[in-house]
Amino acid sequence: MVPISPATTAGAVVVLFSQLAAAAHNVIDLSQQKWTLTSPNHENISVAGKVPSHAHVDLYAANIISDPLIELNDFDLRWIGNSNWTYTSEIEGLQTSGNLASYLVFNGLDTYAAVEFCGEHVGNADNQFRQWVFDISDVLASCTAPQPQLAVKFGATPNISAAIAAEPGQETWPAGINEVYEIPNRWFVRKEQSDFGWDWGPAFVPVGIWQPAYLVQLDGAGSVYVKNSAFDLYRKGQLNNLPPDQTADWIFNASVDVVGTVPGGAQMRYTIVDLDSLEEVSSGSLSDVENGGDVITGITTLDPSQYELWWPNGLGAQKLYNVTVDVIYNDETIASVNKRMGFRTIVLNMEPISELELSQGIINGSNFHFEVNGHVFYAKGSNFVPPDPFWPRVTFEHIQEILADVVDANQNMLRVWSSGAYSPDFMYDLADELGVLLWCEFQFSVSLYPVAPAFLENVRQEAVYQVRRVNHHPSLALWAGGNEMEKDELPAVKSQAPSQYERYLSEYLLLFLDTLLPTVYGNSHSISYMPCSTNNGYLELNFSLPIPFVDRLYNTTPGYLYGDSDFYDYDPSHAFDINKYVVGRFANEFGFPSMPSLETWREAIPEDQLFFNSTMTVLRNHHYPPGSLTTNNTADPLRGMGEMTRGVQQWYPTPAKTDSVANFAAWCHSTQIFQADFYHTKIQYYRAGSGLPQRQLGSLYWQLNDIWQAPTWSTREYDGRWKVTFYATKDIFQPVIIAPVFNVTTGILEIFAVSDLWSDVSGEARWEWLGYDGQPVGDSDASVQSQKFTVSPVNSTVLARMNITQLTTSGGLPASNAVLIANITATGTSPNTQGTKTYTHSNYFTATPLSKANLIDPGLTIRHDGDAFTVTAEKGVSAFTWIALDPKDAGAIVTFDDNGFWLRQGQSKTIGYRVHGESSGWESRVTVSSIWNNTLPS
Repeated sequence: MVPISPATTAGAVVVLFSQLAAAAHNVIDLSQQKWTLTSPNHENISVAGKVPSHAHVDLYAANIISDPLIELNDFDLRWIGNSNWTYTSEIEGLQTSGNLASYLVFNGLDTYAAVEFCGEHVGNADNQFRQWVFDISDVLASCTAPQPQLAVKFGATPNISAAIAAEPGQETWPAGINEVYEIPNRWFVRKEQSDFGWDWGPAFVPVGIWQPAYLVQLDGAGSVYVKNSAFDLYRKGQLNNLPPDQTADWIFNASVDVVGTVPGGAQMRYTIVDLDSLEEVSSGSLSDVENGGDVITGITTLDPSQYELWWPNGLGAQKLYNVTVDVIYNDETIASVNKRMGFRTIVLNMEPISELELSQGIINGSNFHFEVNGHVFYAKGSNFVPPDPFWPRVTFEHIQEILADVVDANQNMLRVWSSGAYSPDFMYDLADELGVLLWCEFQFSVSLYPVAPAFLENVRQEAVYQVRRVNHHPSLALWAGGNEMEKDELPAVKSQAPSQYERYLSEYLLLFLDTLLPTVYGNSHSISYMPCSTNNGYLELNFSLPIPFVDRLYNTTPGYLYGDSDFYDYDPSHAFDINKYVVGRFANEFGFPSMPSLETWREAIPEDQLFFNSTMTVLRNHHYPPGSLTTNNTADPLRGMGEMTRGVQQWYPTPAKTDSVANFAAWCHSTQIFQADFYHTKIQYYRAGSGLPQRQLGSLYWQLNDIWQAPTWSTREYDGRWKVTFYATKDIFQPVIIAPVFNVTTGILEIFAVSDLWSDVSGEARWEWLGYDGQPVGDSDASVQSQKFTVSPVNSTVLARMNITQLTTSGGLPASNAVLIANITATGTSPNTQGTKTYTHSNYFTATPLSKANLIDPGLTIRHDGDAFTVTAEKGVSAFTWIALDPKDAGAIVTFDDNGFWLRQGQSKTIGYRVHGESSGWESRVTVSSIWNNTLPS
């Protein structure tokens, strides 16, 4: 096996906190310097700056602007993004004696920047996602200033991108192909694409030194500074995108990139320490050392019997090891890299359906599922978007809270969406610890992109750095080229400009296969790649070809299934019709927006704007924002609001509170109930598909989190509050569930037992029809039923079928007063554990929408018992039972073990909780309600 070497030896550079620059003579952390932020466009502004930071953040800290996330600052602060900004600092701590080589190392410059040192121009940057190194040795040697000044001058991105678009001969695309949200021309800029606006977020286009930065001084031969590294752990003989031999030895391949030159004759040693026992497991020299001067690589074979495997959440323990690689010259360590790793294989299996699978009733085509350590598993999770418009404000604690909630909600995978930013190292570290797999994408979305040589080279260096930086993390599950181009942009070109289709298809393949695939395959043996988030897989995977992945594109056979799905339908009447859902192998995006809670709205808008279609609520809804056009080319400023309104009105009791703020809160909550009910219904249908001919093995809903306080698809609000939907997805992502799946067209309701465990699960299910008063309804065909069952691993089985149309027309079941309550109790073995565990789950199905149901007051009571609350439905069935804090306690964010649940008459449920924030005495002011409360005037 040839050791991995970087696909480029210039450009992408980084400083990681886990890496030690042992031999660097002097390293100055530029975040510890004093900085000033000014603008040539606004001569009256001069404020303290920071590194890392963005101009908006520093202006807010200096009270020049109000909080960017409140009111209509998304629009009112556009002047900042349209201005040039300069960060300056007089550098302290420089050493000038001796023959030192000096470099500026920037982990991230956002985005168009000119760097000056001691009044001299030393370099430019034009990519937010690359690391930049500038040699300032000669400039420093001739500098006479006692404290040389460093200046980083940022250009206004919207202005520069517009100028690039207007260049003679610049690339163009057919009208309407590239998605524009707020600010155009984002596809020319290697910058966070959502900075230009998206249908769930604002358009600030910030600038700044957004990642750590250093001034590095080296002294003589052997003095080097580690700027990046790649550690790769894979099974012997493993090839990307293919399941490896799980009995094979481990191969450890290490590569260290430096500023300076690694002397000839340098060697490499490794040490692996068990992080639980802190004992050394193995150590030795790396062989086949290759020294390219600025990069040195080596390789070794590891005995698999010495190491425990790493598993995702719910599938086993997250075993981690500390791996250190030293670069040795003349018996001295001149560089040392330390990383935490886990022994695992993760593969996206896109192989053709086999004869065995066909014999099992699986539809022909190709697979699309993940395998960890040789085991097929069901991917349960959501899509992650930037948690803040300004990444320098995103802290370890912030991501820790988000990922802890992900684990609590029974998720094992996040799709890190492609037009935010590449995840910081600490997010991967946390995901490693918690067992959250990260489906990662390069930063391209819903557009076609330029393919000029300079652009492609810029992208290549960006990708090489990012792949090498994070490859060692066991949480890394996949690299995808970008988002939705094969689903939307290419078909749109073929439809609207068929004569140009071949040209744009070839350009697409040039970027996403010819450029990006080699950066993955050339720097990692352990990870899979696909060119687009939603695609039909490969037509051929042939490692004798220069580009092994031959994209299937649209070369499909009718009736076969390929790839994954990304599908939205904003007609609320379709929300619970499974015939409108995509039948596929894997769902990576689906969803519907909802409003944030009243408490979250109050963080962002004033009291006089707290009504459903107020100016600020509408303008903060960027889903089809004001000015967009509908299919008949008329402005539809309330489309996003209208979709939520129609969803509530069609399916649930319409809020009718006499107090305007209370009515607004009820409407917000009702939109969340619709979203929760929809996600719950769709995910249980997908999970039931694990045992159907489509062999569906993944559900990643859109979207997990919020970037600000606004109507979005999120299930977790900006400040961490859980929407009703997060509780609903937590419920339906449990390992063993009972799932009622209703076919609107046939009128048939099927009840499934579903399991994602790796062993058989056996148990009994019971279901019965109740009126909303809690009493049984219907004739003997609708009485209490039970069924014993066994579900095979990662599968589902049908427990019962019933014709709801017949039951409600001639079977004595009153549609307006009938809810099916289904329960399951089963035993099975959790993955990688000994002994059995009991699993229980409860679910519901209503014979008619709740908007038409004869709901009654369920007589809810709530009692605080130590560290839990007990809720009881005294009088009837309680639909979407909701425990809420008093608005006075907005400072406390409480996550309950369960919420938004159903209770039958006479049933009590005890709910634990976790508290974030402070608000003393809130426990005594907690309230409980159900959907019935929306019918009350106050």
